[in-house]
Amino acid sequence: MKSRALSLLVLFFAFAGHAYSQEKVTLSGTISNNSNTETLIGATIYIPEAKVGITTNSYGFYTATMPKGTYTIIISHVGFDNVEETITLTGNTKRNFGMTENSKTLGEVVIKSNTTKDNIRKPEMSTNKLSIATIKKMPAVLGEVDVLKSILQLPGVTNAQEGASGFNVRGGSVDGNLVLLDEAVVYNTSHLFGFFSVFNADVIKDLKLYKGGIPANFGGRISSVLDIYQKEGNNKEYHVNAGIGLVSSRLLVEGPIVKDKSSFVVAGRGSYAHLFLKMANEPNSAYFYDLNTKFNYKFNDKNNVFVSGYFGNDYLNFNNSFVNTYGNKLFNLRWNHIFSDKIFSNVSAIYSDYDYQIKVKSAGLDWKAEVKNYNFKYDFKHYVSNNLTLNYGINSIYYNFNPGTIRPFGTISSVNPDQLAKKYAFENAAYISAEQNLSDKLSLNYGLRYSNFQRLGAQEVYTYANNQPVNYNKELHVYEEATPTGTINYAKNKKIASFDNLEPRVAIAYSLNNDQSIKASYNRMSQYVHLISNTASASPLDIWAPSDQYLKPEILDQVALGYFHNFKEGKYSLETETFYKKVKNKADYIDGADLLGIDAVESVLLNGEGRAYGLEMMLKKNTGKLTGWVSYTLSKAQQRTPGRNADEPGINNGQWYRANYDKMHNLSVTGDYAVSPKWSFGAILTFQSGKAATFPDGKYLYQGVNVASYGERNGNSLAAYHRLDVSATYTPKPDKKKGWQGEWNFGIYNLYNRNNAASYAFRQNEDTGTSETRRVSIFGIVPSVTYNVKF
Repeated sequence: MKSRALSLLVLFFAFAGHAYSQEKVTLSGTISNNSNTETLIGATIYIPEAKVGITTNSYGFYTATMPKGTYTIIISHVGFDNVEETITLTGNTKRNFGMTENSKTLGEVVIKSNTTKDNIRKPEMSTNKLSIATIKKMPAVLGEVDVLKSILQLPGVTNAQEGASGFNVRGGSVDGNLVLLDEAVVYNTSHLFGFFSVFNADVIKDLKLYKGGIPANFGGRISSVLDIYQKEGNNKEYHVNAGIGLVSSRLLVEGPIVKDKSSFVVAGRGSYAHLFLKMANEPNSAYFYDLNTKFNYKFNDKNNVFVSGYFGNDYLNFNNSFVNTYGNKLFNLRWNHIFSDKIFSNVSAIYSDYDYQIKVKSAGLDWKAEVKNYNFKYDFKHYVSNNLTLNYGINSIYYNFNPGTIRPFGTISSVNPDQLAKKYAFENAAYISAEQNLSDKLSLNYGLRYSNFQRLGAQEVYTYANNQPVNYNKELHVYEEATPTGTINYAKNKKIASFDNLEPRVAIAYSLNNDQSIKASYNRMSQYVHLISNTASASPLDIWAPSDQYLKPEILDQVALGYFHNFKEGKYSLETETFYKKVKNKADYIDGADLLGIDAVESVLLNGEGRAYGLEMMLKKNTGKLTGWVSYTLSKAQQRTPGRNADEPGINNGQWYRANYDKMHNLSVTGDYAVSPKWSFGAILTFQSGKAATFPDGKYLYQGVNVASYGERNGNSLAAYHRLDVSATYTPKPDKKKGWQGEWNFGIYNLYNRNNAASYAFRQNEDTGTSETRRVSIFGIVPSVTYNVKF
């Protein structure tokens, strides 16, 4: 039935494509930056005589079809001077355009009244694009602008808490975010407790965050997609960018390998604060390093090959009592091929590796987990006509999970070496979608994704009485780990469990006029891999696990409705959205769950459901000396885990309770003020409601010791989180475009030294015997100064 539905959809698209393909000549090519030859993603090409408005794809390629004749080509892109040229088309024509970075130092942009406004007309919502130029105007933390901290200023996006990695979107968990760097999956996005991200802004070319209305070419996660592309390197000249700071430094080198045909970019970062700690005889230590690389070769106008990679690692050592290391390794080999002026393709072979290790001296434990995946993608973009574009492709991922290699740690340890059962899985998908303009006012983006997930051997799988890995103790009124009744041995590549899902997507935009539109979207998503983590534990864990017969895939349905308005020819813009999403098979831990060294994670999890809903607003000032935005989110995220039968209470007596990342209010004010060509100032004010938490509501005496009792799940909150960051950038010679170009960046993180709560510790005072509470904070005020240079 599912395959028949997919076949009918393919036939429909094919018929629609034929109906819209009756055009005469085609203009196609690429749009790039004149200064460094980087192709530009999302550049707008408007042809007024033909009433055609299009944008470049992820590789800077565009195509437009129209009758023979003479046309005015108007090209615009944020941060660049508009390009206007008259072209006479007598046949199919290839034409590449170069754009010059905006010469107006105060950030003023000329908006052509007839330029297509993508945020109004395109059926794309719940999506935020940030140019690297915008990100670099934001206050720098320790002298370095940060990609993740920039998206935290967007509506619907929060951080879990200070000192935690990742980010949360619309009440979703960290593992619900599909984070891609040049199409490779990034499993951990943070350095040093989330203080830095793994993304070096110097090497980032473009990023886009999808919170909803997610296109059919993306799958495997249910909260969001953060799609990031690295620079390709300058194929004409050699250039160097560098930054020297108090805590870390960075260096980027780019240039041609074969002029006009091949280029490279290599960028590295490293922190060195641990060296100063050693000089001060400080036993604690923390540092990171990472390396970004990318090479490309243009064989001809139709064939480009790209090789990109990322390698990064973190090392945290607390008096040799607790050691934590983790890192990502990514590799991607891509081939862009243009079959014709209407069909563009991309083939990618991708490798991702994430490893995570902790050593706990008190437990005598050395534990390491790892997840590897091998990914193959083949995507096509078919420009059927100016009003219809098809996207279709396939994707296959093979997973290798190592949930734990256990060894003794320290001179005295009772831990026996062990290898937790490795797990394997295979995920396949095929998709097709269409971007279609039905009229000047109405446009659609609709499609279907089919996904299949197979949990594979070799592995011995536990069996349980009544197929229940969790028992309910009626006498103690608690859930407990069930004792396995036996095992089933699955041979290599033998199917243990299998899941199939159809994931429809649709988005619609109706333009009320040139400056106002109403949009709506629906999407279904499936997530087959899960992060098993307990960051509130004294020994935080980071384990990725595949779906199986016990841990079911999460299924999301999300709807959104929005209103978009541009004011004063694009000087201001307003985006408002309301959303509702529901998640099936949302797992949660039983009370007292201990994840350390566990081989059967299903024995501490119960399946339930989740929901989230809210209102998002964002007001932006796009031009002038003062630019920035105000974003606000009012939302609720809840979870429910009912009992499996009438005799069980479930979690929280089966009632809805706050999800771990529920934050009702989220406000961010971001601004940049260019006082003069030499001086600019930036500030970010952040306010968030306190994260959900479970606090003790009483205590009882057990064998002479006071033991805390707890109330309902997540019935309490941490204190509200708020912070002000400021920065100043001084450019001594702003008009200098060649040779040594330097600038100074001064910043203060958490200006008024707010001690935001990362957690609360509840304990008994050893002297008085009374219960006491202590707020645990990680970062106070942090000043910085960095010298940046390029030549």
